[in-house]
Amino acid sequence: MPGQTTPFKLATLTTPNTSCLAAHNGLLYSGSTNQIAVFDLTNFTQIDTLRTNDAASGSVKSIAFGRWKIFTAHQDCKIRVWKITCSKRRHGHRLLATLPTVKDKLYRFISPSNYVHVRRHHKRLWIEHWDAVSGLVVNEGFVYSVSWDRSFKVWSASDHKCLSSVKAHDDAVNAVGVGQNGVVYTGSADGVIGVWEIREGKQKKHRLVRTLDKHKSTINAIALNEGGTVMFSGSSDRSIMVWKKDEAGKQIGFVEALWGHEGAVLCLYSVRDLLVSGSEDRTVRIWRGDVTNGYQCTAVMEGHRSPVKSLVVVGAGERCLMICSASLDGEIRVWSLRL
Repeated sequence: MPGQTTPFKLATLTTPNTSCLAAHNGLLYSGSTNQIAVFDLTNFTQIDTLRTNDAASGSVKSIAFGRWKIFTAHQDCKIRVWKITCSKRRHGHRLLATLPTVKDKLYRFISPSNYVHVRRHHKRLWIEHWDAVSGLVVNEGFVYSVSWDRSFKVWSASDHKCLSSVKAHDDAVNAVGVGQNGVVYTGSADGVIGVWEIREGKQKKHRLVRTLDKHKSTINAIALNEGGTVMFSGSSDRSIMVWKKDEAGKQIGFVEALWGHEGAVLCLYSVRDLLVSGSEDRTVRIWRGDVTNGYQCTAVMEGHRSPVKSLVVVGAGERCLMICSASLDGEIRVWSLRL
């Protein structure tokens, strides 16, 4: 295949029940049940463990980074905020807050207008997720969370207050992306991607402006290019779809579908002109191209013994790429590719 890249495995790390990966400042964060392992990417050694100290917190679903903070999404319906501390000797982390905060809940619990029906005969404060928090994005001082409770919420990254909540889908929301001007993309088990824009006014809430329904099954992953003009969506129908905003930035349209995976597409990561995808078929694929000429698969990384649940690009030079991929068997593989 013209332009094909040749991957090779640099290292293998092991953490139990790895559910998500993220990288920040030369460190790799691996979320699992009730904890997050931190690895130094220079020598692939574990240097810290973030523990929730709550046996009911369940698996870590997503990890996002703010200014000296880490935001983590958990199965117990909560978002946890960690403070990053640095010294000459080591990086450190400490639990700073759990969202929604006790202060925010006490402020709102008296008024009946602050409650919403979540199930028959059950009410919760609108600032609370009532099912697993499945995805997080930090963008321009705001934290965006999506949940299996079918909603997405917007939080202040500085004081941790919940600013708005939107009932987004008819089924669990699995993925979120945030583009230019606070445009939110939500992917759901109902097979639909929602496009949400901020409605101007006293209360700047998001409104649904378009639904994208070309996928035939559950949406598992959403990734945006660095400019936020191109979106990629991965689904259980085994396809990756490419979408592009028009030159005016007002509308988003379908470009093409990428086929090659033999199982559900579970995770995506976009960097430069590259797209990396992980699948239930236990492979990682590298796609290269653009929306004008199309994307082509240039490499397939095999070796995982279970579905690839999460991946992250941890190094992107002009002629090389380093990728970490995690499968459900607890194995994290570090790959190097020459482009």
